[in-house]
Amino acid sequence: MAPRLQYILLSIVAAVLSVDVIWASLVHFDIDTNAYLAIAALSATLAGGGMFYDRVRKDVRLSAMLLGTSFLVAFSASFSVLNYFLLTVAGTRIDAFLAQADRAMGFDWPSMMAFMSRHPGPDLVLKYAYESVLPQIALLIALLGWKSRCQDISGLCLAIAIGAVATVIFWAAFPSFGAITVYRLDASVASHLNVALDGRYANDLLNLLATGPGRISPHEVKGLVGFPSFHAALAVMVAWYARRLAYLRWPIGALDLLVVVSTPIQGGHHVVDVAGGLAVAALAVALSHRIVAAARVHRPQAESVVQEASRAAA
Repeated sequence: MAPRLQYILLSIVAAVLSVDVIWASLVHFDIDTNAYLAIAALSATLAGGGMFYDRVRKDVRLSAMLLGTSFLVAFSASFSVLNYFLLTVAGTRIDAFLAQADRAMGFDWPSMMAFMSRHPGPDLVLKYAYESVLPQIALLIALLGWKSRCQDISGLCLAIAIGAVATVIFWAAFPSFGAITVYRLDASVASHLNVALDGRYANDLLNLLATGPGRISPHEVKGLVGFPSFHAALAVMVAWYARRLAYLRWPIGALDLLVVVSTPIQGGHHVVDVAGGLAVAALAVALSHRIVAAARVHRPQAESVVQEASRAAA
């Protein structure tokens, strides 16, 4: 991983952590400090291992895997805390508008859920697909390192960070939690569904918006964002950065297509949430590509300056 990219990723984590610490010092929040310190220790250990293999053992593949994993651990934890803090300043909820947009396109969420309740097999497949995104990211980091695609590890990490920032900024101004918080399914339908997020989860989200974040702990963290769907965005990012992995690009792509399809069902999202997630993924990948490309251009130039200085000294 290029030093400039290491610096950028470190700066992102430092910036988010700084906002968390400053905000927490000004407003009292009930934070599971010990749990987050344990996550910080894990991230620091991974980062230390990454720097060791970068500077001492000169194993760029293992270094990139460890540094990328360290970044994702630290960023995910710190940014989820920030997302919970933003509940206290979030704008007016827009779920009713999003549900209306779905209906205008001819999409009826309760009817879709009723249909899925009559097809338990496909419903279960979609649940497994929906829950596969985070394991996919962990596996992809390892595979990209193994295949010496270290720049793609940097690109994936940057895309995730950019996508998360864009998603949460919009959500803070216009919060939404998905179709699951708009419609109440009949008991006969709900009892035959096997979904990742259900009506109880929807009630918890609405209570968080109404009463504040309560206890903030990594053991109890919830996905708060409805529109745009970050889950769908992550699926697209994984498929994009896996596209150069021979023999795996098509299985991973097919699985992530199922993730996108499953998002309104298993995640209780509006369909327009998914469309928003796809737009976020496109933006995040494009910006990440530009940053990584700029870093790759910068590094040879820096190395050239060092070489010229060495020759002059000789």
